[in-house]
Amino acid sequence: MRLVSILDQYHHAFQAKYGSQLLPGHLRAIEAISRCRTPQAGELFVKCFGCGHATWHPRSCGHRSCPQCQNHEASIWLDRQQAKLLPVDYFMATFTLPYELRFLAWNNQTIVYNLLFACVSSTLNDFGLNPKNLGANIGMTTILHTHSRRLDYHPHIHVVVPGGGVDKAKKQWKKKKDKYLFNEFALARVFRARVRDALNKAGLCVPNSLPSKWVVDCKHVGKGLSALKYLSRYLYRGVISENNIVSNQNGQVTFKYVHSRTGKTNYRTLKGEDFLWLVLQHVLPKGFRRVRDYGFLHGNAKKLLLLVQMVLQVLIESCKPRPRPVFKCPNCQAPMKIVAFRPPVWASG
Repeated sequence: MRLVSILDQYHHAFQAKYGSQLLPGHLRAIEAISRCRTPQAGELFVKCFGCGHATWHPRSCGHRSCPQCQNHEASIWLDRQQAKLLPVDYFMATFTLPYELRFLAWNNQTIVYNLLFACVSSTLNDFGLNPKNLGANIGMTTILHTHSRRLDYHPHIHVVVPGGGVDKAKKQWKKKKDKYLFNEFALARVFRARVRDALNKAGLCVPNSLPSKWVVDCKHVGKGLSALKYLSRYLYRGVISENNIVSNQNGQVTFKYVHSRTGKTNYRTLKGEDFLWLVLQHVLPKGFRRVRDYGFLHGNAKKLLLLVQMVLQVLIESCKPRPRPVFKCPNCQAPMKIVAFRPPVWASG
């Protein structure tokens, strides 16, 4: 079931109930999703030079919150991450913002999300440098998610971390022993203190009701590819797959999700306008980077990454760009070429 049809059906009810809460990013997402793959988004004139068949094809909107778009970009990201995988065990750590700070985060998204990245990366980096834990420089890929599997607002950061680090002085790789990264409770204590300090420095009012214990989860994820595949699903195609929208009947929309603990498929039903808010509330501020690398995986740490490759005796090669899918001729199945472009309807005037 397509999200755009639900958006068209419940648009007025959605605007009436949530219009005062919509940010510019939400409005841009609504407009893009509504126009996606229609003449309003522009059209491409494609021609088969084998049999001569030619036709106009509507363009996709390309918005990162549109469930119909960004498949190619997600594949490219996964290709690049896979090319950087090292021959070591990997861990995925998840740092969760407590419920008491979610209202503050929602109203100050850019500030809070940026300081979350800073606090998570500095916490893990310092734990790695500590001789009691590892005594080495680590690398990490961090990804911001703002939703739970039920699509509730639930800001948290996933971190994919190689199970070890490089000792620059001794020029050697230090491996984490067993299936254990760092102490979760110690990580949570440091993370809590740093977030609270960063919020105060940013001039944001921290509620007095903050819990004393925060949640940080660390688990072994094998050689890392399974974790990257899981995270890639939500990077460029919105927070819900249209395949998971089960029904739209009698003013209510039902979608399915897999419970994180039981692994069972659950269903959630709510009014159409509430479902739209559940989905659109996760649109990020314009230009915000939800994926960031740190440590020896950072783009400016090329010398350190070269040292990692030397001590592990591996070569990380640049990933060859994946070609974009081409239109195929419906008559002879030959690839068609784009020969003309018709601009979006709203831009032609």
